[in-house]
Amino acid sequence: MRKVLWWLIGGSRGGRNRVRIIRALNDKPMNANQLATSLDLDYKTIRHHLAKLEENDIVTSMGDEYGKTYFLTERMEGNLDILDEIAAQADFEEDDDA
Repeated sequence: MRKVLWWLIGGSRGGRNRVRIIRALNDKPMNANQLATSLDLDYKTIRHHLAKLEENDIVTSMGDEYGKTYFLTERMEGNLDILDEIAAQADFEEDDDA
């Protein structure tokens, strides 16, 4: 999991936004539109990051199309400490607005 998170977070231009998405979903499951509104990001940007996170077993989804709701995977929930460590090393503060 550490290597995957480094690649998705620390080694990527979108890492800061991916951290924000993961943390938001840790608070509560949301659909892409809710995430875009909550994080003040473009809907297409959110969809792009969600696709990458889902491909790498960080998030999972339920539902169809617009109402598809995203959740953290159990694997990710068990490794939030690694996310925090990588975010800190990559200089992403929890309060950053990206």
